[in-house]
Amino acid sequence: MKNKKRLTRRRLLQAGAALAIAPVANARGSVVAAQRARQSIYESLGLKHVINATGTVTNLGGSVMPPEVVAAWGEAARHFVNLIELQDRVGERIAKVIGVEAALVTTGAAGALQLGTAAVITRGDRKKIVRLPDTTGMRNEVILQRAHHSCYDNQLTNVGVRLIDVESAADVKRVVNERTALMFFMNKDDAGGRIRRAEWITLAREHRLPTLLDAAADVPPAERLSEYNRMGFDLVAFSGGKAMRGPNDTGLLLGRKELIDAAKLNTNPHCPSIGRGLKVSKEDMIAAMVTVERFVRLDHKAEIREWERRIGVIEAAVKNIASVQCERIVPPIANHVSHLILTWDEKRVPIACERFTRALMDGDAPIQIGRVPGTGERGVVISVFTLQTGEERVVAERVAGILRKAAGR
Repeated sequence: MKNKKRLTRRRLLQAGAALAIAPVANARGSVVAAQRARQSIYESLGLKHVINATGTVTNLGGSVMPPEVVAAWGEAARHFVNLIELQDRVGERIAKVIGVEAALVTTGAAGALQLGTAAVITRGDRKKIVRLPDTTGMRNEVILQRAHHSCYDNQLTNVGVRLIDVESAADVKRVVNERTALMFFMNKDDAGGRIRRAEWITLAREHRLPTLLDAAADVPPAERLSEYNRMGFDLVAFSGGKAMRGPNDTGLLLGRKELIDAAKLNTNPHCPSIGRGLKVSKEDMIAAMVTVERFVRLDHKAEIREWERRIGVIEAAVKNIASVQCERIVPPIANHVSHLILTWDEKRVPIACERFTRALMDGDAPIQIGRVPGTGERGVVISVFTLQTGEERVVAERVAGILRKAAGR
């Protein structure tokens, strides 16, 4: 047992790569095979592969596309096609699969927010479309709750609108006027504001105003892709590159057909338009469509069982370390899958959470963890649903090793 090799992500990858290229090695020589097994395209640039134990975060590339999505992207890259017609056909197919009125593939959920706002402001009027972000004389005020501000406010204000803060239903009634264009809701912050989701829709209907919902990371479950439109939101934005595992630069704008049609006129390939730079390639449109089709037919219960099993591997690795406690938690809205929270008594295991996090990033295979909304403030959070096959064992070994060293064992 003393000579047992330490398990690392590199060895897992190299073992898999060696099996995959064995026929090539036999045909073209062991030197070429060894080179392919040793270095990836990222490593050739001097970059390390990161084990993603944070979740579907944009700064790590969202997610890893499954083989059928990659294959669809590659097939689409082999031909030319009319982009406007493709956009229409893909949108129709996605809308039918999900069960919504209309759909548009966008540049992430952020792009969906910008195009949704532009759609509401212009309503397909080409004279208004060419003027954006100059909204002089147009309805150009967007109401949102003070607790719903985020770094994505720019996607709204880029269109030329003014954000109007409210905190109560009385505030909404007070600020609505002839310039009000839209009521915006940040779904992950539902519990943070005084006006909850259903009441927001009711208020919007009372004032005959359209609604836009940011639900970027709010699947799974898959039913949410249609749930919010059925609740009454006119437009809903989702990320395509998070848990659905499409290209990281794709998103979905779902909702009323008249508004989706107006959004299309505000984006590529239409010029001039505020969204001319929000270019969704033919490859990304096809990949997004296949992503949605794959996602809705997945055995999500089996996925959940696999994620729970991965958490169990990590729990088992730390169960005998003094004072270490494990808790499984499922955030209520965004990233709605099981996460593991680890806590410990720093008097018995003298390492702070910040230093523990940095230690995971050191070494041959950096492991990135991070807090996601809905997981509180305690301890550290480990996400397993973005791990690749076998990486839960690497994470378990590294986590246990750092904590045991800190505990002096």
